[in-house]
Amino acid sequence: MKEYEHTKNKHNHNHLLGERTELYFAIASGIFLALGFGLSFVSVINEWIPLTCYILAYFFGGVFALKEATEKIRKGEFEIDFLMIVAAIGAAYIGSWAEGALLLFLFSLGHALEHFAMNKAKKSIEALGELSPKIALLKKGKSLQEIAIEDLQINDIIVVKPNTKIAADGVIIKGSSSINQASITGESMPVDKTFIINPDDLPDFKNIDNSHVVFTGTINGDSALEVKVLKLSKDSSISRLVKMVSEVETHKSPTQRLTKRFEKWFVPAVIILVITLCFAYLVIDESFRDSLYRAITVLVAASPCALAISTPSAVLSGVARAAKKGVLIKGGRALEDLGSLDTIAFDKTGTLTEGKPKLTNAIALNGYDETAFLQLVLDVESLSNHPLAKAISKDIKEQYNLTETHSASQIKAIQGKGIQAKYNDQSVYIGNAILIQDQDVVLSETVKQQTEDLLTGGQTVMLVAFNNEIIGLLSVMDVPRATAKSTLEHLKRIGIKKMVMLTGDHQNVGDAIAELIGLTEARGGLLPEDKVKAIQELKANNNKVAMVGDGVNDSPAMANSTVGIAMGAAGSDVALETADVALMSDKIEALPFVIALSRASKRIIKQNLWISLGIVAFLVPATLFGFANIGIAVVIHEGSTLLVVINALRLLRFDIE
Repeated sequence: MKEYEHTKNKHNHNHLLGERTELYFAIASGIFLALGFGLSFVSVINEWIPLTCYILAYFFGGVFALKEATEKIRKGEFEIDFLMIVAAIGAAYIGSWAEGALLLFLFSLGHALEHFAMNKAKKSIEALGELSPKIALLKKGKSLQEIAIEDLQINDIIVVKPNTKIAADGVIIKGSSSINQASITGESMPVDKTFIINPDDLPDFKNIDNSHVVFTGTINGDSALEVKVLKLSKDSSISRLVKMVSEVETHKSPTQRLTKRFEKWFVPAVIILVITLCFAYLVIDESFRDSLYRAITVLVAASPCALAISTPSAVLSGVARAAKKGVLIKGGRALEDLGSLDTIAFDKTGTLTEGKPKLTNAIALNGYDETAFLQLVLDVESLSNHPLAKAISKDIKEQYNLTETHSASQIKAIQGKGIQAKYNDQSVYIGNAILIQDQDVVLSETVKQQTEDLLTGGQTVMLVAFNNEIIGLLSVMDVPRATAKSTLEHLKRIGIKKMVMLTGDHQNVGDAIAELIGLTEARGGLLPEDKVKAIQELKANNNKVAMVGDGVNDSPAMANSTVGIAMGAAGSDVALETADVALMSDKIEALPFVIALSRASKRIIKQNLWISLGIVAFLVPATLFGFANIGIAVVIHEGSTLLVVINALRLLRFDIE
């Protein structure tokens, strides 16, 4: 955040009257131009008075253009500002002070409004930086002290009062509350968060369950919290987000690179043409002044101002709009590539699915009472620390409203097979068919068929034997996200032809999920290097492929795809670094919006290019053959620049239908 503040302050100090100085100077130029023009018709006034007004209009209109032109010339670059200054000097030389002043006034006004518009797009992102509170309440023993957030250290404990901003990325160690995370993730609804059970033995930040994690700049609800700081201010999600978006122009889109290359040869070509036209009087019957006038008019007409601003203004507006929705797009290349996608590859766990096992079936067999069966399973599984056992006991409590009776004891894990325990002093076995058959319990053909059907459907199946008899079966599955199916349908509607799952899980599991949510294809049993090969195969025949994953184990596949998209990137350094696009929230339904935004951005970029090149193509012949004078050329030329900026700003209001 300090870096951002420093840059912003430096920018302001360069302008006498703050960041709108350029606009004020442009208005002053217009006032003196109008004054000079009006006074030139008053015959009793000395001609030096309107001329002085024009000179002042030149000064106020040209000072910023001259400054930028000088800086670029030092680097050996001859760009649009240079062309405008030369045109204005030429107009003054031939005595067309009014036209020269009009040129500088409109050029400076266009520049000022362009910077104003670009700043508006940037500010919608930079406003994120302002969301961070300036101070935190540090807990020292039993006392609280106010401290600048820059001075917070890792493992400090801060107190967050109700309805205040959270001052650091960290983990809740005391209290529960609803947190408004819109500034980071774009989620409109507050998210329930609670304290972590064991704050002294924490995994890596990215591996802590989201229900315990809070981010800088998000807003606490109605309850006080104590938060353990896990990231310094400069490394917080919000600081990294602001920094990455502020660097967005370094990741230029293909169109930006193309227009930059075009400008590099076009500007020198214009200078050569203009110099040649200055000597037209040597071959055609006209005065040197007429040749010079035509040359200067052509110079104005041919300057590609609108072209220079057409793509960056659209890119910045598109990126700013995405950031407001909790999506970080790293520059123009990623923004344009998103719109060209025809194939999307998804990781399974945590991307298309919830990322945690759920109890999908609990079936009592052989006439055993269902409630008694569920109670037995709950009491036994609640003694185990295995993730599947935890999921089963949690879901039985929630789905069937049961609680432990503590009737189970002597639990023992049998590696790779399941568990055994005592329940009311009788033996219980919960596990796979091998475990049950090892106890000489006979499996009927009906039970075998039920087990086979569930396994084929991608589920993990456990049989329950009590007192040497099968009394039921359980199945668990990492179930699809509630929004996965509707999101994939939406993606199909907007023209994504192929949607493929790449997973390390068994092929049966992949096929079952694919059928449930409507994927085109599922490829199972893949290692990270196999996912890379799959992406390369999908990219064959010039297909544009996105890889959607968590940005950690999927980073090699992301790097090989056309666009790498990270899910739930808030708080994940790896995801923010490796992905081209980061969905800050854990919501897959943001994908159709991002792709639609990219396509809208590409449409606007194309429109802007046609407008800017069309105006140049029209104006150059018109001025060359004398159909348009310098005044008309100036008005049309600068009008086109304003038109492309206004067109680009429409993206700030974009939303998906």
